[in-house]
Amino acid sequence: MSEKTITVTVNGDDRQIPSDMTVTEFLESLDLHPGLVVVERNREILDRDRYGDVTIQEGDVLELVHFVGGG
Repeated sequence: MSEKTITVTVNGDDRQIPSDMTVTEFLESLDLHPGLVVVERNREILDRDRYGDVTIQEGDVLELVHFVGGG
């Protein structure tokens, strides 16, 4: 049985992801720590506390900005 996928745009590139994936699950699939990433979904910045509650939908446009340390 194949898992249903949806198409979303992430930082300008189209991507196929499993349907019913939350923002937290998506970030973890990219090996990104949710606490170190700002997510904009359809031009709205999401509150980090809601990442686990927000399910990514077909056609969503996501912009991910992650912080890196250094000096």
